[in-house]
Amino acid sequence: MATQMFEAKGHAAIYQKYRFAPGKELQRTILSYLREKGTNAAELVVDVGCGSGQGTRFLAEHFKKVVGTDISEAQIQEAREGPSMPNVSYLALFPSPSGVCPAEELPFKDASVDLLTSFTAAHWFDLEKFMREAKRVVRPGGCVAISTYTVDMSLRYGKCSEKLTQVFRELWDLVLTYSHQRIKLVLEDYKEIFEALPFPDKKRITDILDKIPMTVTGVLGYLESSSPYQAFLKSDPEAAKSLLQETEKRMLEVMGVSSRETPVEFCVRHVCVLGCKAR
Repeated sequence: MATQMFEAKGHAAIYQKYRFAPGKELQRTILSYLREKGTNAAELVVDVGCGSGQGTRFLAEHFKKVVGTDISEAQIQEAREGPSMPNVSYLALFPSPSGVCPAEELPFKDASVDLLTSFTAAHWFDLEKFMREAKRVVRPGGCVAISTYTVDMSLRYGKCSEKLTQVFRELWDLVLTYSHQRIKLVLEDYKEIFEALPFPDKKRITDILDKIPMTVTGVLGYLESSSPYQAFLKSDPEAAKSLLQETEKRMLEVMGVSSRETPVEFCVRHVCVLGCKAR
């Protein structure tokens, strides 16, 4: 069974509010690969571990039918209450009445899925069981796209980008000490996930660089939504909240502004594992 880290309603709400959609370069990488493999006209796309639907909605802009699945009832509820698109649904009725779905038990027929995706979620899955399901449900000639953003992040704002990134990294590096052991897969650029993918036709891209438009509020909200910060918050609530407040104050001072809504550029490196099932 997948490791469950995003169950609480409050955490799911923060996740919906502050998690960003796949960046333009990651989108380009995935769509280009699908065109290369002839899967760009996919009929059925399944987004596994969809969370509150950021990646699912990106897919819906390009494909006929997209189904988002997740093991967290709170995340599925946030996804359903978020921006809706007519060709998107979030899995209901299986395997439980709550409508949630573990990555290792996908309720799709054999060889019925054109594209199987997962955005910043696969490191929480039971990889052996998930890959067995991927092999079962993806049709011959269908594709898999499994990506994550890494911990390589920086901020850009005018001439103070280096100092601003230093302030951000001081908080981020401390928060990362509370990481779950499964984050090891992210730190290793999804090497284990790439090796586990049961399709010989596959590749791993580790240098996808995206620039995400954000605000100071958005950057701090992203940090707050991360599983390491939530673990820190659970361990020492006062210290976690105080550190977030102090980081906000320092960021604004470095930028020479007073508004938390001041735009910044959030730079992040993505990793993407791509594979195509033999016809």
